[in-house]
Amino acid sequence: MNQTDNRKETLEYNKLQKRLRRNMGNAIIDYNMIEEGDVVMACISGGKDSFAMLDILLNLKKAAPINFDVVAVNLDQKQPGFPEHILPEYFQSLNIPYYIVDKDTYSVVKEKVEEGKTTCGLCSRLRRGTLYSFAETIGATKIALGHHLDDIVETLFLNMFHGSRLKAMPPKLRSDDGRNVVIRPLTYCREKDLIKYAEYKQFPIIPCNLCGSQENLQRQSIKAMLMDWDKKTPGRVDAIFKSIQNISPSQLADKNLFDFVNLPLDREGDRAEYAFTEATVSSTNIDESMFIDVTNV
Repeated sequence: MNQTDNRKETLEYNKLQKRLRRNMGNAIIDYNMIEEGDVVMACISGGKDSFAMLDILLNLKKAAPINFDVVAVNLDQKQPGFPEHILPEYFQSLNIPYYIVDKDTYSVVKEKVEEGKTTCGLCSRLRRGTLYSFAETIGATKIALGHHLDDIVETLFLNMFHGSRLKAMPPKLRSDDGRNVVIRPLTYCREKDLIKYAEYKQFPIIPCNLCGSQENLQRQSIKAMLMDWDKKTPGRVDAIFKSIQNISPSQLADKNLFDFVNLPLDREGDRAEYAFTEATVSSTNIDESMFIDVTNV
């Protein structure tokens, strides 16, 4: 690689790093994810997203106007062949506090899930319960997960297509029992940026295929659909994400969010801005077949 190529690569890396830091910083501010004195438990699976989250969090910590601590935590689920040395060595190289939590969820999943069925759902629930409990043990006030913008949009469509619910992943969530707060600092970050960032940083990524489970085919199908949309119409996935930040309950159909039953008319006062005069109506080319004859209703 010549000097020109080196300069170009360095420039691209700097732009990427600034974009990811800016996006994470904005998400943290917008949703008040991290506060003065917080102990943030960064959950590190060994995948590109959690590695990037930890890396950017540590950099933001140095420049943040508030004081907070970051503790790295990995849940060793006792999957056969899991390279147990990789994450401790990586954490030690960063000189940060860390914990490796040993919990044999692998055996539980194998016992409960039929052969050939995806293990991701049960595995995720067991992992979440263990991490919630451990966060209390070490006094962590926030639990940081590495889900990014694409994960959130994919989850939105998964719930729509397969659960008939308009639901995604919130940037910040309090657990049902109120004992933990989960944050997703990568909420504004795109997966394609995180892939490039991981390549630049050369994180020691551990693939999530050691348990031998099938891929979640439903999620992979949604991912392929969104990638195709984004390729044909750049910006579409970002627009979908922005839509879940701009919800109009009265324009949907959830009776629990909006009172559709009690909508009394209120015609007091003038509506000059929208009023139609007889002259306006007569001069407009109106197809009368579009209207219902109310006299026969």
